[in-house]
Amino acid sequence: MFDSKIKKLYMALTIASASFATAAPYEVTEERAPCVAYSAQRTAHFGDLHIHTALSLDAAMQDTITTPHDAYLYAQGKTISIPPYGENGEVIQTATIDRPLDFAAVTDHANLLGEQRICSTPGAEGYWSMACIGLRVFPHLAGVYILHSASNAERLGFCGDDGDLCRNASRGPWLENQQAAEHAYDRSSDCEFTSFVGYEWTAANMDGSAIANLHRNVIFKNAEVPDIPESFIDKSTAPALWRHLQDDCSEAGGNCDAVVIPHNSNISLGLMFQDVMPDGQAITAEDAQLRQRYETLVELIQHKGASECYFGPNTTDELCDFEQLPWNSFSGNSVEFLAKPIQPDAGFAREVLKDGLALEQRLGVNPFKFGFVGSTDTHRSLAGGVAERDFPGHGGAGNAGAEADAQGLPDEWEFNPGGLSVLYAEENTRDSLFAAMQRREAYATSGPRINVRFFGGWDFPADMCQLTDFVSRGYEQGVPMGSDLKMGADLRINSGDAPRFLVSALKDPGTIDAPGVDLQRVQIIKGWLDAKGQTHEQVFDVAGNANNGAWVDLASCETQGVGAKDLCAVWQDPEFDSQQKAFYYSRVLENPSCRWNSYVCNAQKVNCSNPDALSPEQAQCCQPEMKKTIQERAWTSPIWYDAQQ
Repeated sequence: MFDSKIKKLYMALTIASASFATAAPYEVTEERAPCVAYSAQRTAHFGDLHIHTALSLDAAMQDTITTPHDAYLYAQGKTISIPPYGENGEVIQTATIDRPLDFAAVTDHANLLGEQRICSTPGAEGYWSMACIGLRVFPHLAGVYILHSASNAERLGFCGDDGDLCRNASRGPWLENQQAAEHAYDRSSDCEFTSFVGYEWTAANMDGSAIANLHRNVIFKNAEVPDIPESFIDKSTAPALWRHLQDDCSEAGGNCDAVVIPHNSNISLGLMFQDVMPDGQAITAEDAQLRQRYETLVELIQHKGASECYFGPNTTDELCDFEQLPWNSFSGNSVEFLAKPIQPDAGFAREVLKDGLALEQRLGVNPFKFGFVGSTDTHRSLAGGVAERDFPGHGGAGNAGAEADAQGLPDEWEFNPGGLSVLYAEENTRDSLFAAMQRREAYATSGPRINVRFFGGWDFPADMCQLTDFVSRGYEQGVPMGSDLKMGADLRINSGDAPRFLVSALKDPGTIDAPGVDLQRVQIIKGWLDAKGQTHEQVFDVAGNANNGAWVDLASCETQGVGAKDLCAVWQDPEFDSQQKAFYYSRVLENPSCRWNSYVCNAQKVNCSNPDALSPEQAQCCQPEMKKTIQERAWTSPIWYDAQQ
């Protein structure tokens, strides 16, 4: 059934593509060969929009030496080296992605880009400053101090009073980023790989002893980008960043454009998404519009945890218990006595989406209207390296050494391999993929390449899943993920009519060496605003079976039991109120499988029944709070409903 369904869908898409007009349905800003693989019905493209290389100081501090060029090679299936290295710099470990990506963006930190270049360039003004000497002699100790200064939006002394020395020094690595992206971009008609120019705006807020993460990735549409990547030190608030992109990019008279993707709102102490401006003034409709213009997406899953929803004592959605960090800020990760439990108002996306409905009621504009993507936040150039089976770590924070028989975990147990961004685009080009980012036709996965479609409409037939043209019908009779579902012209308020949502999911086929895991179930999550201005949420199972009996043999990490190769449902909201603002998104779940630490500990033959026989490194495998299994998943971007639209 699975193979026949894919074949029918492929035939339908091919026919639709052949009849599609030659004019692209999005703005074309570059000259390139037309793609042979073009689909008017759009196809899913898998990628990573959050990648760090040796150009990022915190990556270099962890012995990463690979460059943006290497990151793009890895994304395309080539083998690269990873830390640790031998005494003379010889390569000891290498890594290769299980399957090439369709697109990627290297996003090295704009903070300290110039400072790091000065400190590593003999003869450069500032090279013999105390900060640079410290960084070369005591890289970890001095690096922590320098990173702390950047987190306070402070330049190092040798940068000068106006910071121009370091700003100008950032031009070199910024050019390297651009050149690597241009070299990796496949402009041929094969359209096998797309690279985007980008950087990370690494903002922080010091709230007492806690550090609130306010980081955002800036992804540019094409090769037309600002001369310098404006950092948190230069643009110290998110509104300042958006205004810079508006004035110096989008409205500068050329083809420059960008999207801004917040990440790790789960450890933002609730400050990533606020209803006030940085100066404490209430947000206005104009402010909300500017935010909505640039922050079209949010990173829902990455190396440092998931940001979908909170799991705690009063949580009714048990599936929120997924890659949730045990501490609420970077401080808790670094210093044990500063570790405080994460809270419901930390900045989880589902709560923020509900807040957006309430703000829209007041302002007329929803500032928190974002779709979902996932990425890795790798600091080892491992673009899209999300496999649990052979995860070598993304931050180099673990205990694995250079020895061949190194024991322990290669990364902190609280972390994970990260996720992938999926964009629905007509073709694998910058313009087409960027258009998908702007219209939010995107979704996140926790790593697997699950293929998900999500449409909302008023007239979907109940048997739509059985139709070979359900994709074209979804576009023609409704709207895709990331869109607004407006009240149909022939529907009356309070008529009892309710929208229908189609969700279709195909399991990740995997590889010969690592077959994909069957699907367990599909859910639709609804959030809404009632007449009293209160927000609510509810989770609906719409396809599959939560009690299908699937399980994992922890000794071998072999999955047991049977799930589904594909799931599809047409669901109608049983509690729809046409006068209430609402959003809907879908969550697709695989059967349980082994988490990355289980593969590592099994390979080292760790026996937790005899703890006295274990080394301190091996004892990490026996921490009771460390989960041994995982239920991988995908989250679609929401569809919003508002009767007033």
